[in-house]
Amino acid sequence: MLTFEQKQAIIETFPELTKKSISLKRLNYHFEESQYDKTIVVQQLHPNGNGYVFVGDGGPYEADDRGLVNIREASEDEMKEMIRYSIALLSTRESVEEEAGGEQIWTTKDGAELKLLQEDELWNIYHGLNLEDSFESQEAAILYLKEEGFRRN
Repeated sequence: MLTFEQKQAIIETFPELTKKSISLKRLNYHFEESQYDKTIVVQQLHPNGNGYVFVGDGGPYEADDRGLVNIREASEDEMKEMIRYSIALLSTRESVEEEAGGEQIWTTKDGAELKLLQEDELWNIYHGLNLEDSFESQEAAILYLKEEGFRRN
């Protein structure tokens, strides 16, 4: 297992990340150029070597329900790969082409379907006729959908 200092050195090879101290001597590393509200790439790096990397959902990693992968036992190469993936994910704004009425259909691999629709100044997500969630920006709504495992049709 890599030490806290080794993990910190690996993370700091990415000049686009900004270190921020949080409680209990832990560190977060933010990607300030994120195209989404989400900016934390490395979360809660602890002196005991534990920490998390944000990889979203639906990608090549086994992430928890928040889109995080634990890096306690990660190798240097695994950490670098996950961080590169996270930065790429947060750098890429989903290209959105409005369909008739501004409606977008998003589905999971299992066939679950949600509808994203702009209404007034909000971006609303519907499951059938039921309102699932509302967001102030299209980017935040898309990030939520991706984190929940949905892909645009």
